[in-house]
Amino acid sequence: MAREELTRLTGNGNGECGQGDCPNVYRTASGAFVVQGDLSDAFTPPTGEGLVEIPESVLREAVRALGW
Repeated sequence: MAREELTRLTGNGNGECGQGDCPNVYRTASGAFVVQGDLSDAFTPPTGEGLVEIPESVLREAVRALGW
């Protein structure tokens, strides 16, 4: 899936972190979410899964964008 196929819920790409390298939350066409953030080693996830960390402010922005 290409990034262009996702709806970006956070950030506008004009901040201090550039066009695509910020922690962000995206929504897929099916309504699922894709989270971009720093890799985390908090625990070892099951095979095929990964962990990322995002600031609370990014999650709050995504919730506002969804109108929740």
